[in-house]
Amino acid sequence: MRVYEAIVKGLEDIGVRAAFGGAGENAAGLMLALKHSQKIRPIITRHEQAASFMACGHAMYTNELGFCFATAGPGAFNLFSGLAVAMSDSYPVLAVSGFASREWQGWGSLNETSGLNRTPDSRAMFAATTKKSFLLTDAADTCDVLEEAVNIAFEGRPGPVHIHVPEDLTHRGVEVTDFRHIRLDVAPVAPDPARVEAIASMLADALTRHKRIVALVGFGAVRSGAGAEIRRFVERFQIPLLTTLDGKGIVSEGHPLSVGVFADSGHSSAWKAFREADVVLCVGNSLNQHATFNYREDLFENKVLVHVNISETEFHKAYRPDYALLSDARLGVAALYEALDERVGDIAAAEVDGRDYEARHITHLTGRIHPGELAQSIGRMLPPRAVLLADAGAHLAWLGYYVDLEEGQNFRKVGSFGPMAGHVNGAIGMKVAHPERTVVVGCGDGCYALSGFELMTAVENDIPVIWIIFDDQEFKLIKLFQLVTYAETALVEFQNPDFAAYARACGADGYRVETLEEFEKAFREALVSGRPSLIDARITRWAVPHYSPSPDGVIAGLVETIEARLRG
Repeated sequence: MRVYEAIVKGLEDIGVRAAFGGAGENAAGLMLALKHSQKIRPIITRHEQAASFMACGHAMYTNELGFCFATAGPGAFNLFSGLAVAMSDSYPVLAVSGFASREWQGWGSLNETSGLNRTPDSRAMFAATTKKSFLLTDAADTCDVLEEAVNIAFEGRPGPVHIHVPEDLTHRGVEVTDFRHIRLDVAPVAPDPARVEAIASMLADALTRHKRIVALVGFGAVRSGAGAEIRRFVERFQIPLLTTLDGKGIVSEGHPLSVGVFADSGHSSAWKAFREADVVLCVGNSLNQHATFNYREDLFENKVLVHVNISETEFHKAYRPDYALLSDARLGVAALYEALDERVGDIAAAEVDGRDYEARHITHLTGRIHPGELAQSIGRMLPPRAVLLADAGAHLAWLGYYVDLEEGQNFRKVGSFGPMAGHVNGAIGMKVAHPERTVVVGCGDGCYALSGFELMTAVENDIPVIWIIFDDQEFKLIKLFQLVTYAETALVEFQNPDFAAYARACGADGYRVETLEEFEKAFREALVSGRPSLIDARITRWAVPHYSPSPDGVIAGLVETIEARLRG
């Protein structure tokens, strides 16, 4: 058995179902090994960066390893953006890349990245973008290295790992003679019972004294599969539920206790509930920039912060919790429920201002599609258990604000690393992992133009993703930032091709729509076609997403911004 054959066999052992990668000489043996696999579906991408995003998409809502690969040198370097996403967003991903023959190190051979004599140092670069990177130096170590790598990917807070395979280990005659099956043996992060008791005692006291408690739930709870536990907890103790953008849908957004998204582009009802709270129970949150109004210093002032997270490092960032519980979200919430249930009796129904608290009225300024109404239509028509992915851009704010998810549906932005086109491509990996679920991508025209050529990959492999382009021929968020910061704009407008014609040229279904009625007709057709589909929706430029730099509301945010400018 050759090295790459052993790696593929080991990945089969732990349930890997798909491999996303780019072609190359140093990956040739891996490509052949994947061809002969009966369990792993190989998908060759047009660009290795897309492969890394697809691996993230595959791992996003599964408990499986996302797998991507590339040849040595520039092919391997194209994986970095996806690995950075996996690192920041907690996806278990393995990247395997080639490495030039070691006997030629320092000589400047093709694709050499040894770090010697002015060659790039890929070992240092992969070490900086993964939980751990390995250089395989002996074929006899293949199974040991692979097993260690995949277990590290899943341990604690999941993340990416990487293995370099030198070209000289793929030569004829170099064999793995000690192959053994790979074991994935990772203990769950269970909560400390003493910590659980302390937090439950505090919460019981707060409930008894009629203190206002809210739950703020993030993607860690979604990834943990904690939806049922979260719903049972908030219903039993009548606690209003706020979510981050990535926590949307953990419980149906139509639930009586659901008060919306807490973020700078979130709902006024969520801001109000948070502002009035005495205790904030954060579950699976990173408490990053947009969920904290740019790390607002007074965000938790006069509040008790309880933080349940799988990673100890999350307790030592911008906000130090009063009570920290190191735990997988599902296990932590279940333990808190049991401990608190013993301490309190019946709880009176909470009075909650849901999203009807604010009027989500849309004012038309032009005849073109308003992006808010486009988002509303997407939300209304989204099938049960569908996945809605939002790429980086203004459309993310529209979708997060106007789409109301039902339980079982999922919404995901591109995370704190935030690459454009991360989900334009990641959706393909998502659909491969969940062929039974509808996968829809909301993306800006800038995002799609960056790497929408992977539509050809979807067509070639019969992967029916639906891309909806919010097309206004400008970088909206950059333009708004320039206007607010510099009072002028530059280099933010551009011309687009006919995206629908391009889609049809690739063999996909393409639609160009200029009214809401045309969009809904096209979306209905795309939902039932079973084919890769692209909808180019021409939206108005004269629309600004709901936003405030303050949780006290839009007006308060404007006042604070003006005051800051005057002080400056």
